[in-house]
Order: sequence, then structure tokens, then C-alpha cells
Amino acid sequence: MTRRLVQLFIGLALYGVAIVLLVRADLGLDPWNVLNQGVVAKTGWPFGATVIGIGALLLLVWIPLRQRPGFGTIANIILVGLVVDWVMPFVATPAGLWGKALLLVAGVVTTAVATGCYLGAAMGPGPRDGLMTGVVARTGWSVRIVRTAIELTVLGIGWLLGGKVGVGTVVYALAIGPLIQVFLPLFALPRREAAVAGA
Repeated sequence: MTRRLVQLFIGLALYGVAIVLLVRADLGLDPWNVLNQGVVAKTGWPFGATVIGIGALLLLVWIPLRQRPGFGTIANIILVGLVVDWVMPFVATPAGLWGKALLLVAGVVTTAVATGCYLGAAMGPGPRDGLMTGVVARTGWSVRIVRTAIELTVLGIGWLLGGKVGVGTVVYALAIGPLIQVFLPLFALPRREAAVAGA
């Protein structure tokens, strides 16, 4: 349990740092952060507070989908947003393209490491992943269709609100899956421990 908690908190903290790196790269964001950025543009709320607010709203959507949050789910909603607002003032957008590109790459890789950490801890999915699995369970549609539909919807709404879509959005979409596939096994619980955690 100690390892799982430490891994969970490290993963969520890294996820918050990754969001800051992607935002400061200013080359385009992943769909959910395009939405977060769009809401920030319209409301003036802090980015991290927006992450927390949207995560909490998604948790309400879990209710009709009959999804149950775990400890990691609640920690995800709160900790990621807090880290974003704490780290954001310390990272500036580079003046040159190479600096922005470096931040983008660092943000995508850090996201993959963070995802491997918190999913590997097996303490509950994040609010966005739970939305996907809940819709799949209730509709019987494939994960691919549901995930794509959700991501495109979120991306479109975020873009209309003023979130930035760009080359970074494409890089993220192409790279994040393969990178998570690399890092997730490194942080996954041993099979025996994972079975106990699942139970």
C-alpha cells in the first residue's frame, strides 16, 4: 500500500507538471487541456482550478453511468489542479521555437510517465478515463469509438471557447499511446499484488 500511495502521488504530481509544460510550450494542447484552456479564456479562472472544476463535473456524470470512484480518482481531481497552479508561475514560455519544441516533448514524455505511475498504482481511474469506460459499459460500443468521440467533442468545444489547437495537439495524439505502452509496464504492480488491489 505504501508503494501504491507514493506511486500514485508522484504520478499525479508529474501529471500536473506535464500540463504546465504543454501549456507553456504554446504549440497546441491535448483535447482535455484545450477544453481547460478554453474555459480559462472565457472565465479568467486559474488553469489548475479549472482542471479541478471540470474533473468534479465529470465525476457527477459518473452517477448515471454507475461508475464508482476510487481513492485515486478523487486524488486525481484535486492534486493535479493544485500542482498546475503551484508550478505554472515558475515556468515561462520560451521565446524561440526550439525552446517551445523542447517543452512540448518534455510535456508529452512526462505525461506518459505520469500516466504509467498513477494507472500502475491501481487505485482508481481518472475522471476522464472513468467517463470513457462508463459509456462503453452502458452502450456496448467499442472503446475506440467512444474514446475518439469523446476526444473530438472535447477538442471541438475547447477550440470554440478559445483553447489552442496546433502542432502540439497532433504530436500528443500520435506519441502518447506508444509512450504509455512503454512506461506503463515499468510502473505496473506485480501480478500478485495487482490481483489483491483489484479485489
